[in-house]
Amino acid sequence: MKESPQNKKLETMLRSSKLVAGGFMGYDTRSVSEIIDSDTNELSRFGLTSEQVAGRMQQITDTAKSGLGTWMRIDDNLQAKIDEARGFLPCPWPHSGRFVKRITILRRVNTSDTIRWSDLNIHLIDEHGFFQGKGSSFRIEPKKLIEMIF
Repeated sequence: MKESPQNKKLETMLRSSKLVAGGFMGYDTRSVSEIIDSDTNELSRFGLTSEQVAGRMQQITDTAKSGLGTWMRIDDNLQAKIDEARGFLPCPWPHSGRFVKRITILRRVNTSDTIRWSDLNIHLIDEHGFFQGKGSSFRIEPKKLIEMIF
C-alpha cells in the first residue's frame, strides 16, 4: 500500500531528532503504521486496547505526582515516582499537543524491575497507538508494560 504524503512527512519527523534526541523510531526499519499495527496486535493478545493501557499509565502517574519525587505506593507490589524537568515536548503528529517533561518510574517491589514513561508516551499510546520504534530511548514494549501495570 502506498503511503500518503502526510504519512511520509510524519515518518520523516519521527525519524529525525528535531523534537527528541535520537528520534521516535530508533533503529526500527518498519513504517509507523507497521509499528502501530504490530503493537496493537500485541495488546489484543492480552485483551486490551491502547486507551486502556494509557489510562492505567495515567492513573499511576497521577498517584506518583502526589509524592513530589518520592516513591508512592501504587499497590502491594508496585511503587512509582516522578522526575520532572522544565519545559514541554510537542506531539509529532499534526495537532496542538504539548506535554510536560515528566518521567514516571514504576518499580516492582519484589523484583526491583522498573519501567519508565513520559507524559508524551501516554499521549502517543492513547491517541495514536504508538509505543515508538525499537531502539528509541523511550520505546515501551507493550508486553513488558502490560506485565508491569496490570
